Amino acid sequence: IRYYKPVGLGFKIPKDAIDGTYIDKKCPFTGRVSIRGRILKGVVHSARKMTNTIIIRRDYLHYIRKYNRYEKRHTNLAVHCSPAFTVRLGDIVTVGQCR
Repeated sequence: IRYYKPVGLGFKIPKDAIDGTYIDKKCPFTGRVSIRGRILKGVVHSARKMTNTIIIRRDYLHYIRKYNRYEKRHTNLAVHCSPAFTVRLGDIVTVGQCR
């Protein structure tokens, strides 16, 4: 019998979390962390170069009052990726803050 739990917020439990054999204490479905705080979206910028970690890029617009225009900016976030998911470069992902 494998331990898994629903995280809520409208996210379904992946099949690999129910049937898989991986052990990940930072997985929100099979581990001890809970999702709370912000829910963010971004594009995968770098995948699987670090163990269970991906880099996502978030683009946003910053207003410049002097010129009455916007400029494009971005920020990179290092995010834990559970082995239940298979992500590739360019995928759009939704991540949740946990602690």
